[in-house]
Amino acid sequence: MPTSVLVIDDSTMVRMQVGNALRPHGYDVVEAIDGVDALAMLDAHPNTALVVCDVNMPRMNGLEFLEQLRARPTRPPVVMLTTEGQPELIQRARALGALGWLVKPFKPEILTATAKKLAPTGT
Repeated sequence: MPTSVLVIDDSTMVRMQVGNALRPHGYDVVEAIDGVDALAMLDAHPNTALVVCDVNMPRMNGLEFLEQLRARPTRPPVVMLTTEGQPELIQRARALGALGWLVKPFKPEILTATAKKLAPTGT
């Protein structure tokens, strides 16, 4: 069974780029358009091994998603992928449980290395 990664971003292009970077390395990529959608996707895919999450999204942003995720009994590791780079935002995300912070535009090899470290595929 492939290792599942949930990609949360309101940009179709970014979700596609992340999927294109991860799929060749054995990851099954599930997509969500915002934090509200992502919580539903986690319910539908309880074996999600990793979450790659944007910060700025409508309805529920990435930090609000992290707050909601903290209340769940099981939580996959989360890496933030965003255009934002302010130290206070990074600190807040880490305090809410994010394990990494990648800035867009991202290098596919960095994203893949991060995914392999946090959610190995066994390949």
